[in-house]
Amino acid sequence: MDIHQILKKLPHRYPILLVDRVLAVEPGKAIKALKNVTINEPFFVGHFPHRPVMPGVLMLEAMAQTAALLAFAEDAAAPGSDKVIYFAGIDGARFKRPVEPGDQLVMDVELIRHKAGIYKFKGTARVGEDIACEAELMCTMRSIA
Repeated sequence: MDIHQILKKLPHRYPILLVDRVLAVEPGKAIKALKNVTINEPFFVGHFPHRPVMPGVLMLEAMAQTAALLAFAEDAAAPGSDKVIYFAGIDGARFKRPVEPGDQLVMDVELIRHKAGIYKFKGTARVGEDIACEAELMCTMRSIA
């Protein structure tokens, strides 16, 4: 899935859209996506001026957006409809490696369970072979109309 397809599925836009490409998706099971991290990211101006590091909360957001794409892949009615995915919880978040300009953050997210519009995912974000961040994410799909 390229950026044009992602923009059709996610409501996020600059500066908060944090998924550049979907590399693989198996609806109802798992997804792999990437975020190219460049020095042009607006958060690097203040985090930190002399040692730019991607904020951990944005790594979690990138995984959550990847999880939303997986949820939308399972729910064919969602893209372009009146549905949106909201964060409902984060458990076991761990940050193991800083993410810097020039890195490519690859998110692997698997669906643990889905019931009544509530989704639970296990996410891992890597740079190369190194784990940068991991967490369990809970989201809910809701109608905005």
